[in-house]
Amino acid sequence: MSRFLEEPDVAGYAALFGTTVVKATVDAVLADVRARTARDGVPVPPFEDLLARARRRLARVELDDLTSVLNGTGILLHTNLGRAPLAPRALEAMATIAGGYSNLEFDIETGTRGSRYGRVATLLRATTGAEDGLVVNNCAAAVLLVLDTFGKQREVVVSRNQLIEIGGGFRLPDVLARSGATLVEVGATNKVYLADFERALTANTALVLRSHTSNYRIEGFTADVAAADLATLARRVGVLSVEDLGGGALVGLEAYGLPHERTVREAVADGIDLVAFSGDKLLGGPQCGIVVGRAAAIARLRANPLLRALRVDKATLAALAATLRLYLDPRDVETIPFYEMLAWSRGDLLVRAIDVVAAIDLPGVRHVETIAYAGGGSAPLATLPSYGLAFRRDGVSPNELAARLRVRPPRLVGRVEGDDVLVDLRTIPAARDADVADAVRTVLT
Repeated sequence: MSRFLEEPDVAGYAALFGTTVVKATVDAVLADVRARTARDGVPVPPFEDLLARARRRLARVELDDLTSVLNGTGILLHTNLGRAPLAPRALEAMATIAGGYSNLEFDIETGTRGSRYGRVATLLRATTGAEDGLVVNNCAAAVLLVLDTFGKQREVVVSRNQLIEIGGGFRLPDVLARSGATLVEVGATNKVYLADFERALTANTALVLRSHTSNYRIEGFTADVAAADLATLARRVGVLSVEDLGGGALVGLEAYGLPHERTVREAVADGIDLVAFSGDKLLGGPQCGIVVGRAAAIARLRANPLLRALRVDKATLAALAATLRLYLDPRDVETIPFYEMLAWSRGDLLVRAIDVVAAIDLPGVRHVETIAYAGGGSAPLATLPSYGLAFRRDGVSPNELAARLRVRPPRLVGRVEGDDVLVDLRTIPAARDADVADAVRTVLT
């Protein structure tokens, strides 16, 4: 073991993980060799072979750790890569609050216990137009809290074409069942009318629910119920109207060449009682779920004991507050990385692509026009023209080349198209273009 730990590569992993983890990893390699020797009677390999095996096992351990990557996929809100990058001010706020003590649950004026749930309420009111707001750990939790508070042992009416399944096997009917609510489906797959909702209402109806369709669209011979009409019906019969808005846009996306995406403020203005949305999609903040709406309904949510299991920590609240403040001045919105990426012009991206190809300076590497995607289950089918670079290497499949690009720092994640590996520059900060050039040059040489 001492000989392994004296090797410079292994010592580097000891500095990264600690000696205990490295020893356990090397022990696992040696145990495998001993078992094979005892079982098959093969001789023990030389030390160099054992060292190579240990290095591979340690490299695997490193890749299993949470590590940063460069996103060259062209998908701005890539769920598997952590969705929205945070704005510099959000990162600063997290460091300030998480690095010390705060008034998380302390009332500074009275010196008594306070509530974390009111820390961003003022900002939520200002940015959405709602009467009040509440933050939990993700949007699925927000929907669950609403259903548990208002729908348990009662009926929830939902349009059949909005019974969604999104990533990770999250199905709206399953969440309804888990909350104790009874699902009542109305309408057909392609058409639903207000009359369908009216006929479904009973004395046991708790709420009517709208849900963002996230990753698909139904087109052609269709009909749907306007949110304002559904909210009016709910108020008239004395039930709650709820909308799972999904992405949580606070500004219009049309200025960036994308189709209109319903904003939180529009949902509130339509009279929806409670609107749930994500913090780490179109809002561009940390992972969390947000519910805004009528003050009386939000107060009921705050009183639910389940809320304690769904609460967010101080770092999340700090990042969310800093992100929401950026929406108070339109000039600050594009300091949020998602909107900064949307704002890149085709011309700017082309110049960057040409410069990166020139920096690599190898045959077969070329700049190409690409298509980028909003992603994140937020704006389905929304695409953006973009530029990046494409390359290949004789004798190496594009999938193998892409894998080599991923496993070596700076861990550049691209996509394979045909025989090429493609790196889209819209999802890479301009300050990292030199890292892209170095990574590609390394795997090609």
